[in-house]
Amino acid sequence: MVFCGSRSLLRKNSLLIATVLSVPAGIALGVFVRDYVFLSHLDKYYFGFPGEILMRMLKLIILPLVISSIITGVAALESDVSGRIGLRAIVYYFSTTVIAVVLGIVLVMTIKPGESYSYTNVTSPGNSPDVSTVDAVLDLIRNMLPENLIQACFQQYKTKREKLPNFPLETNSSETVIPEHCFLFSAYTLFFTKGFKFVGSYSDGINILGLIVFCLVFGLVLGKMGERGRPLLVVFDILNDATMKIVQIIMCYMPVGILFLIAAKIIEVEDWSIFRKLGLYMVTVLSGLTIHSTVVLPLLYFIIVRKNPFVFVWGMAQALLTALMISSSSATLPITFKCAEENNHIDKCITRFMLPIGATINMDGTALYEAVAAIFIAQLNNYPLDIGQIITISITATAASIGAAGVPSAGMVTMVIVLTAVGLPADDVTLLIAVDWLLDRFRTVTNVLGDAFGTGIVEKLSRKDLERADMTLDSGANSLSLDKDPVAENGGKALNENGVQPRSPLRLIVPRRTTTLTNTSCALMLPIGATVNLDGTALYEAVAAIFIAQLNNYPLNIGQIFTIR
Repeated sequence: MVFCGSRSLLRKNSLLIATVLSVPAGIALGVFVRDYVFLSHLDKYYFGFPGEILMRMLKLIILPLVISSIITGVAALESDVSGRIGLRAIVYYFSTTVIAVVLGIVLVMTIKPGESYSYTNVTSPGNSPDVSTVDAVLDLIRNMLPENLIQACFQQYKTKREKLPNFPLETNSSETVIPEHCFLFSAYTLFFTKGFKFVGSYSDGINILGLIVFCLVFGLVLGKMGERGRPLLVVFDILNDATMKIVQIIMCYMPVGILFLIAAKIIEVEDWSIFRKLGLYMVTVLSGLTIHSTVVLPLLYFIIVRKNPFVFVWGMAQALLTALMISSSSATLPITFKCAEENNHIDKCITRFMLPIGATINMDGTALYEAVAAIFIAQLNNYPLDIGQIITISITATAASIGAAGVPSAGMVTMVIVLTAVGLPADDVTLLIAVDWLLDRFRTVTNVLGDAFGTGIVEKLSRKDLERADMTLDSGANSLSLDKDPVAENGGKALNENGVQPRSPLRLIVPRRTTTLTNTSCALMLPIGATVNLDGTALYEAVAAIFIAQLNNYPLNIGQIFTIR
């Protein structure tokens, strides 16, 4: 009996065990290849190919998973219920992030890792990005409201600052003189100030923040549409289920991918002495992440939920291990969904609503890391910090971590924002790049664990709201339940609002044929008219052409006027 029970347990957790074993196997393989096999840069690139495939597969399903989960999760709840759940989630995210920042500041001020080092100990491997706090905040807002939904699926907006050393606006006089040619602009929108121009551009990467905002609004509107919105809601629910089936397939490949990810990273690291030089700094960051993950978050969960937090953590083991290996909250999101719903049995309305948002704005580990790094650099430069500057670091680190996913190259950019907020040299952020790849993995684990605990806590606090919503759905007052299909329950025949079968199901959506014809005509003509019927543009172009001819004293004959027309 015991043997059968152990065998069943091993079979149930075989994938988790294989994933755990792939970690030491990857370390051993990486050390062996590094010490005994010479690999060129091209060979190293080929060696890491299996790990790259895992990353590509996980990133592939982020988009359909986020879109389908948020829309179905929000639409399945009443607007007031989703509002209360959202408020609880925001309070949780903000509170845990502030706790993480305060914990990091206390540790770095106590251990003081920067006082043991100088610039002779650590060399800078590169230059810091040229970024402004205002530009980053404005880019964050722009990315929240993308102008093109399709483009948001693969690009983010980013403002670039370019220097204009000989631009004529720079003058020694107190009065700025605008040259005559300044009314001519390029295709970009240029803002001239103090010898700089700001050029709007796009960088590769999913604009996850903009998609979340759109899906939240779209889900709320779809839920308000009632029976008319149900077919589209069912489509998104099926898309979510199909995506989770794909996740199960990807998880079978995960042990192989993780093995080569770890081995390839060990082979790539050239200077291991940097870990000794920055050892105390790494100990400070890792201590803060460990305390926050094993003490603060579990204690908060235990106080509110009254359950064993470490049983909950064990249920999230697969997701945490994945986060440790691939260092991406968004790429770990499919595994986080699976663990939270299947292992810890969190309500799907909560997971679909919170996890995509949490993976974007709930960055406890990132906030702690940025606070520690900023004060470490201040200690490195013998720069004393007063209480006001420490509070500024706390606020800036919290805000920067919340907006990290909406900013391209988030790691360095948000770190520069924190440094410039208190007047620290931004170039010193490059000192930490050599060890950032390792610390990034541990802070990603903290981020994912914080998201998971948040679903359990908010579910407990929202239990009455969820039960009330279930009662409403069961009574038939809300037809948006995804678990029940009134059409299927009635033998494939739809019911109207009074529970009576209408003559034609189409009457629920199309009440009158004349209205349908009018709507069809509008739908056909308006897009065409918006494209080819441009009367105002034609008038403007004709006037502008003749105006320029008059400006240059260029006489126009009747033939040229007809050509312009």
